Amino acid sequence: MDRAGAAPPGLPQSVPRPASGEVPATPDAIPVHVAIIMDGNRRWARARGVSEGEGHAAGVQAVRRVVVRAVERGVRVLSLYAFSRENWARAPGEVRALFDLLRSAILSETDELASQGVRVQVLGRLDELPEETRASILQGLDATRGGDRLILNVAFNYSGRSELVDAARRLIRDGVSADDLDEDAVAARLYTAGMPDPDLLLRTGSEQRLSNFLVWQAAYAELVFTDVLWPDFGAEDFDAALAEFARRSRRFGR
Repeated sequence: MDRAGAAPPGLPQSVPRPASGEVPATPDAIPVHVAIIMDGNRRWARARGVSEGEGHAAGVQAVRRVVVRAVERGVRVLSLYAFSRENWARAPGEVRALFDLLRSAILSETDELASQGVRVQVLGRLDELPEETRASILQGLDATRGGDRLILNVAFNYSGRSELVDAARRLIRDGVSADDLDEDAVAARLYTAGMPDPDLLLRTGSEQRLSNFLVWQAAYAELVFTDVLWPDFGAEDFDAALAEFARRSRRFGR
């Protein structure tokens, strides 16, 4: 937004909270892949005078609501930005709390996710995580491997630029020559290989930037921003984003 509060022409508009009873997007306009930058946990906590850990815990409840709604609406892939490689710069206590929260969420949510047909995948450098956290993640991945209704990508210790570096390393290891290097070769070595690119990329918490999330894959994603802080984000907010997506005309340069 500019200083006057209006978005410059051509930039995506911020989506307000929906009025009660707003009609969601029609089924034929549902995006196949929705990516979300879950922003606002710490601001939510500070506004309520509670710890940042409580804010992140409230954010987990929002994840539960959105996953349920995504399954109900027929979304096939949901990618959530949970922890960036840049987040290591936060206070050590907060980082440890995030790791503990991830392990706790895996233990408490895995059975429910599996029952809903959700298959969990993790995008990021797992080898850089503490062993206990990595073991919990792998346990959750194995328990939901049979899910066929929704792929839930959790971007944890993730960086879009690091992903491209890792893809380049795989290209070199695979012996791909300069003459054979093309977009398909790169895409096949990304963390999201085999998945469709995001149709809709949503960010909560009023900020309007990608923050190094899916920088290759989001090239043609529709961008939607909302002022709602992530812990307050609910099913109706998700429907509002789907409705905004349905109003867009996607031409892919044509």
